[in-house]
Amino acid sequence: MENKYKPTFEIKRLFYKVFVFCLISSTAISQVQNPILEGFYPDPSICRVDNDYYLVNSSFSYFPGVPIFHSKDLANWKQIGHVLDRKSQLNLTTEGMSGGIYAPSIRYYNKTFYLITTLIGENGGNFYVTTDNPKKSWSDPIKLPEIKGIDPEFFFDDNGKSYILYNGAVADGKPLYGGHRSIWIQEYDLNLKKIIGEKVEIVNGGTDISQKPIWVEGPHLFKKNNTYYLICAQGGTGYNHSEVVFKSNSIFGPYESYEKNPILTQKDLPENRDFVVTSTGHADFVETKKGDWIAVYLGCQPYEGDYYNTGRETFIQNVDWSGEWPIILKPGEAVPKKINLPIVALKKQSFSEYSANWVDQFDNSKLKNEWNFIRTPQHNWHTLKDGKLEITANNVPINEKGNPAFIGRRQQHAQAEFSTSLQLETGKNLEAGIVAFQNENFFYKCVIKQLSNKYYISISSAVEEIKTLELTNFNPNENIYLKISSDKKAYQFYYSFDNVYWKTIGDKLDVKHLSSKVAGGYIGAYFGLYSYSKENAKAIFDWAIYKKK
Repeated sequence: MENKYKPTFEIKRLFYKVFVFCLISSTAISQVQNPILEGFYPDPSICRVDNDYYLVNSSFSYFPGVPIFHSKDLANWKQIGHVLDRKSQLNLTTEGMSGGIYAPSIRYYNKTFYLITTLIGENGGNFYVTTDNPKKSWSDPIKLPEIKGIDPEFFFDDNGKSYILYNGAVADGKPLYGGHRSIWIQEYDLNLKKIIGEKVEIVNGGTDISQKPIWVEGPHLFKKNNTYYLICAQGGTGYNHSEVVFKSNSIFGPYESYEKNPILTQKDLPENRDFVVTSTGHADFVETKKGDWIAVYLGCQPYEGDYYNTGRETFIQNVDWSGEWPIILKPGEAVPKKINLPIVALKKQSFSEYSANWVDQFDNSKLKNEWNFIRTPQHNWHTLKDGKLEITANNVPINEKGNPAFIGRRQQHAQAEFSTSLQLETGKNLEAGIVAFQNENFFYKCVIKQLSNKYYISISSAVEEIKTLELTNFNPNENIYLKISSDKKAYQFYYSFDNVYWKTIGDKLDVKHLSSKVAGGYIGAYFGLYSYSKENAKAIFDWAIYKKK
């Protein structure tokens, strides 16, 4: 009898072990680490279509515009392209780096995706684009000249009507204080593609006008249990940034402010907390198929004080809607490093690993999605050929507004390295190399120069030449390797002739020079490949590597 039932017992024990392993594994892989998008991915907006989630971010004056990500489980995100990837959609010319595309909002309605946003700059204003498949191309812009403001948002009500909300000037055009703004709503006819009806001011100033709240913006409207809930950013995009909520029984108001606002902020938290995230706000909500609510929002990770080079990043958090009002984080609650989402992750969180060990061998027919140009190229000056990237230098230097021959990707970690292999076309006055870039006035440039048949390696900023060395044994027909290393205090440039033995160039450079606090604006630092010449000379790059240290 004992032998007869022993196999059955063993099978049961094995089944139990497998069950426990799966339970532990599913619990582990459903735990998501913040931020979900590291580096300069601000102003997140999200929507769901069945089991698919789509997320977009502001891109300001980088082209292509509006990176778009896809996920099945809210944990693993993959960039599937850019929404604005044609000159006919986005023609950036001389805008400041913190001009361009602001706060896009993505929504899905009646088998169509809508992306609505603001262009700050030449021929600017509000517009939207559409598609039936976000993995393919989007339409040319449909302009909204009647919408006088920023941060537009589509809301599609369950009665078939459509509305646009936005941040605009106060009703009488006479703000009571600096940063006094309002949230407006207006009906929109999707078939006629035109505004209809009168615009209505639904929030004046923010949560409590007597307290002089500033910069109420980024409106997103949701309907739950026949009640309209409006969430907005408030307090400016810096240390006092927050998310607040209002509600109403009517879409046109009046809207009641939650007495315990804000529903998200990191203001006044102790600086010595384990996981320091600041400037949180500009949130958006999405409802899962099972009825859970999730928030995505921006935040910053300073390496010291209010200094950060990685820009505003995308974070995620469960929304507590157990009561009458939605709560992202309770007052005094810090952004968690890890959270458990209601959807079990399909696999280990992958975006962080991919970002931390990123390589482009230039062996595809087009650039990887992570690359961007500074503004819109007015002509094609790069080619992918035989596993190499050829950049034909143009006559726009990196310190001038325009479209320099620069192809860059985000610095996504405070401690990181970016390296490349470079070969120069000889016989022409050419400089080419790598650049750590914030804007035209704040960058570090490391280039190889050819002057009077001699070659030099040079480091400079927008205001000074920092270090120049003659390369006495340099053969321009062979590769030279360049690298920039970043830590929480300094950047250091290196060069090598064999990609094994590296020599430093000059002293360490102050990393704060490329921080948002010093350089200003709303973007993060980029590492990129660059060339400049008045003679259309070519710089040839074999590969580029970015990795977290």
